[in-house]
Amino acid sequence: MSPERLPVFLARRHYRRRRVADAARLLPLTGAILFCLPLVWKGSPEGASTVGAMLFVFGLWVVLVVLSAVIARHLRADETEHPARDGAAEERPDTS
Repeated sequence: MSPERLPVFLARRHYRRRRVADAARLLPLTGAILFCLPLVWKGSPEGASTVGAMLFVFGLWVVLVVLSAVIARHLRADETEHPARDGAAEERPDTS
């Protein structure tokens, strides 16, 4: 008999957890790029007001804090539901 074949696709729960973890990894990079936008605005001929740039920076900061809290909550909730997963082997009692 041939050995049992593993499924080609991940379970939906595992797939979503990996995508949320990917979002958590990309959030700082995305934030850094977005924080640089007011520098581009200052270089344009029409320019942007300092007040507008500061409102953008602090608004972006609030959005990033909220997004990171939501992502952390999803990752933490998933971790508490299934503590031994994603490569973490369960400890087995020694039977010898």
